[in-house]
Amino acid sequence: MANVEVVQGDLLDQDVDVIVNAWNRNIIPWWLLLPQGVSGAIKRRGGYAPFRELAKHGAIPLGGAVLTGAGKLPFKAIIHVAGISMWWRSSERSVRDSCVNAIKLANEHAFGSIAFPLIGAGTGGGSAH
Repeated sequence: MANVEVVQGDLLDQDVDVIVNAWNRNIIPWWLLLPQGVSGAIKRRGGYAPFRELAKHGAIPLGGAVLTGAGKLPFKAIIHVAGISMWWRSSERSVRDSCVNAIKLANEHAFGSIAFPLIGAGTGGGSAH
């Protein structure tokens, strides 16, 4: 049985093994994207290493998830999910699939705890409500 706790706060300040980055499908090179939202915070505090590693995986299918190192952040890894489409929009399915695939990756790597941001909100056009 998993314990689920909903907290409001900075994703990068959570005491967990792994965090989830609400990313895009990797169709635009990471270095062309302006840092914003969760990805921007990760780039500012964790450096570019996770994104260079992520680029090696190529395009992420919508709803997919990819594991990388955490750069300078104190986590064991970062799971990047493609919750928004090429048209910068999220859907219930893309958010659900992103969450399911992130949890699968976390389980495969035996991480004990995971923190998620809102996926598909902000740039993706979704609502926090």
